[in-house]
Amino acid sequence: MRAERTKSLTRCGSRRRGWGSLAVLVLVAVLSIHGEARPALEDEESWPEARRELAAGKLTDAWDKLQKLLERYPEEPQLLQVVGLAALKRGEREAALAHVRKAVALAPDDAEALTLLGWLDMEVAGDVETAIESYSKAAALKPDVPEVHNNLGVALKRQGDLEPAVGSFSRALELNPDFAQAASNRGWAYVDQGKWREAETDFEKSLALQPNDEAALYGLARVRKELRDYSGAQEALTRLSGQSGNFVYWLEWAVVGLVRYYWVFLLLVLGMFFYFRYKARRRVKVDG
Repeated sequence: MRAERTKSLTRCGSRRRGWGSLAVLVLVAVLSIHGEARPALEDEESWPEARRELAAGKLTDAWDKLQKLLERYPEEPQLLQVVGLAALKRGEREAALAHVRKAVALAPDDAEALTLLGWLDMEVAGDVETAIESYSKAAALKPDVPEVHNNLGVALKRQGDLEPAVGSFSRALELNPDFAQAASNRGWAYVDQGKWREAETDFEKSLALQPNDEAALYGLARVRKELRDYSGAQEALTRLSGQSGNFVYWLEWAVVGLVRYYWVFLLLVLGMFFYFRYKARRRVKVDG
């Protein structure tokens, strides 16, 4: 059960698909915890009720219950994690960080708490270096869980440590070859390194597993443009525009089209130049 919690919780690594959705993944993972807390907390009827209400968006009711539980169990790490998430949903970022940091201090070997703290440090506090420390500890505690290596890779890439980031994504893919998110993330790390062929392979792999992955589609378009495969770039942008409706993708499609058919425009310009030059010479002869 604990391994499943880790897999669910640690899917908060990806950068390209919007970090708001990742908060929801973290929330759902923590709210799904069962049976890990000490029996005293598990005996409280309001404990599962509060988690259900929080998951259902009933923040006020959940918060009231969680605060009463916190008064009785101020040093329960699992409760502190959920209170931290509830505080985050209330817009109380500093409180969220404080609760989760306390949870980690009380349970330093809890990979789930470390992962949540890493996410909060990176996405809420903007402290990538501290996030890397938490993710590294989680990876050491759960070396066979691909998601923790993906998270670490995201943080390393955010800091600009591209080679270690590629290593973390590669380890995640060794553990789970069908990990589409890790393939896409590694692809973007390769883009930053200018390794276009490697990036293309990773984006194609990610799309084979998740055909509508917006980050991978955009990455594939970018790579094919760099490789001067303009028809392939337009194809990826066409798919992307069809599923997202973002006008920016249509503009990029048009720009690639101009580059792709620049020789046509060049011939037209040259043709017009010589035509008007010819007409001018004839006019001179007639007037002469």
